[in-house]
Amino acid sequence: MLELLARPGTSVAPGGHLDVEVAPDDVADAERLVHLERLPARRARTAAMPDDLPAALVHRLEQAGITELWSHQAEVLARARAGEHLVVATGTASGKSLAYQLPTIEHLLADDRSVALYLAPTKALARDQLRALRQLKLPQLRAAVLDGDTPRPERDAIRRTANWILTNPDLLHASLLGDHQRWADVLHRVGTVIVDESHVARGVFGSHVAIVLRRLRRLLERYGADPTFLLASATIGNPGEHASELTGLDVGEVVVDGAPHGALDLGLWLPPLEEDGDARRSMLRETGDLLAAFVGAGVQTLAFTRSRKGAEVIALAAKERLGDTSDADGTVLADTVAAYRAGYLAEERRELEQRLRDGQLRGVAATQALELGIDVAGLDAVLLAGWPGTTASFWQRLGRAGRSGDAAAGVLIAQEDPLDHYLVTHPAELTGRPPEDAIVDPANRYLLGPHLRCAAQESPLTDDEAARWFGPTAPELLDAEVTAGRLVRRGGRTVWAARGRAAAEVNLRSTGGQDVRIIDTETGAVIGDVDEARAHRQVHTGATYLHQGRQLRIAQLDLDRRLALAEPADRLDITTRPRTDTDVAVLEIADRTAWGEVDVAYGAVQVTLQVTGYEVLRIGTGEVLDRIDLDLPPQELATVAVWCAIPDGVLDDVGLPPARVPGALHAAEHAAIGMLPLLALCDRWDLGGLSTAWHADTDRPTVFIYDGVPGGAGLTERSYRRLPEHLAATRRTIATCRCSTGCPSCVQSPKCGNGNDPLDKAGAVDVLDLLLAREPTTNDRA
Repeated sequence: MLELLARPGTSVAPGGHLDVEVAPDDVADAERLVHLERLPARRARTAAMPDDLPAALVHRLEQAGITELWSHQAEVLARARAGEHLVVATGTASGKSLAYQLPTIEHLLADDRSVALYLAPTKALARDQLRALRQLKLPQLRAAVLDGDTPRPERDAIRRTANWILTNPDLLHASLLGDHQRWADVLHRVGTVIVDESHVARGVFGSHVAIVLRRLRRLLERYGADPTFLLASATIGNPGEHASELTGLDVGEVVVDGAPHGALDLGLWLPPLEEDGDARRSMLRETGDLLAAFVGAGVQTLAFTRSRKGAEVIALAAKERLGDTSDADGTVLADTVAAYRAGYLAEERRELEQRLRDGQLRGVAATQALELGIDVAGLDAVLLAGWPGTTASFWQRLGRAGRSGDAAAGVLIAQEDPLDHYLVTHPAELTGRPPEDAIVDPANRYLLGPHLRCAAQESPLTDDEAARWFGPTAPELLDAEVTAGRLVRRGGRTVWAARGRAAAEVNLRSTGGQDVRIIDTETGAVIGDVDEARAHRQVHTGATYLHQGRQLRIAQLDLDRRLALAEPADRLDITTRPRTDTDVAVLEIADRTAWGEVDVAYGAVQVTLQVTGYEVLRIGTGEVLDRIDLDLPPQELATVAVWCAIPDGVLDDVGLPPARVPGALHAAEHAAIGMLPLLALCDRWDLGGLSTAWHADTDRPTVFIYDGVPGGAGLTERSYRRLPEHLAATRRTIATCRCSTGCPSCVQSPKCGNGNDPLDKAGAVDVLDLLLAREPTTNDRA
């Protein structure tokens, strides 16, 4: 793949790189490829197939060409046989599926009444695993998928006959647990619970899943089941600890990867500066061009991006670039490119997945919906449109290339983001980074309270039982639910007080509220959904919305009916950007440190956000064509934050007059938010911020950074504990960026509600310098 990455004229040799920080002038003349190296192949570590595995299973494995195990597979089998709860955390395509399949199938073959319950984070992964199980052709293995697409008659048949049920946490929460009496015979016979791609269960989603698993374990115990839990994870920093937090059990870890892997040609790509020198070419367009180049060369390629809209834009750009070009067989190459993302209808997803396996699709722009485990052999290249947010996701996605055993290519295309710019210009920092820890917080009161309602509806709760299963704060939260009238006390037990389903009020994929459905007004079809917390920003009236390459306009956002009505856009050369107002009120200071005269603190805050309007932008140039006001209600967020309150006199001393303070603080806030994912398992969209030349609660110029989820997720606390490291990396990123007055690679933010105005790049460096100069040698806690 080196010849595809190293384009004619490039000045970067394999294994070398251009260090932008040391030699920034080189970048202006260099090609977009600023680093290229070959990561070596890894040999397998194997173990003999155990003699005591069931003969039928061994026979089917031999027919599939499997005559020995990789070392981690053998370790999982031996320890699972001893009844140990385990997580296997190894690389992509390392055979994690077989690692948990072997002990599970062995158990099912030994006990025909036993049931395995398999949980996947996506429907696509569950159906891919179903295909793998059926390929074993074991008549004793009766596997079936149970998800939102499963018709009611099939659900009844699954209850009666299946002994390997593949589902997801969402259906487990919304249907199976609440309907547990109908599933009583199945729950009684569960011998193994499998949680696949468990590293995805982190942050808010992971905290939801952790509580759901505790609800599941509670009911399993009620029905007399005591299953073994087996988890499969990408390589993260704390697999055993995370799995234990997720399940509430003591979970052992298997982390030594015995699988082989082919060589990978890794390229780091920095889009060039535009002619004005203050912005880089669109990362999405750049990725679209690269995708088209790979498809044109006959290379089946996945391009991963973090947003649904980004997947649509990349696919559209690649199609436009390919135009009417055909291959030797007369196939129009543009027709072999598509987008794949969450929000599509089930039949759309199935068709895209099948076309990808058959090789009919040669280029796919995808979100995380395709990251998790769909096993497609022959993928030759992976493009990452922007840093995916974590080291685990970075290697997970790159690992999708080369699954057929050949050398593969992976390219990270930097978006205009401080962290992306930092990583592609510091290759050793990127390839040498240890994996981050995955964090869950099943005690988050904003998440746990609604789940306690679900648990009380499933089976009445005593205070002792609530504390045992859901932690010491659960009885207090039960009291709050009773006071609010959502639960009632009867004979020392707490029960659900309403008629509807408690689970219907809890969406595992969001921080609160119910989904808003997006309707195509031409056909009346549901073409997507978005959670209520994001609907104000993403599908407000007038917003641009992309679906399957079509550009639509949201004609109306109806919050009462939770509908967004989309119509064909009358202009295809424009997009929209929301404008927001943010206010932060300090509720409680949990900890504080004196940095000289500067007050640095961490604590609870109340954030008020309101989308006040939107800007109409010309695609390509970003020119603001119009500003439209909206009348949307404010949204409240109780969370946690870190903040720095700086006296006016200190700012004066470093040469920042009052007129420059707002722009300097604003720029420092943006860059610090962009760099926090260097320390914590998150991305900038999980965070928010506010900078102000005077704040009522501090009586000083202040910069706030807050967790973007109710109750917090431990992100800004990580910043507070490692603030010198955080601020130093932020300062380095701004100071080494080649732009003159600030750009998206340093101080501009794609989520800024004020249109990135005002911003003072030089002033931000001054602010960070004054903070770092006052860093205490020892913490003086108040």
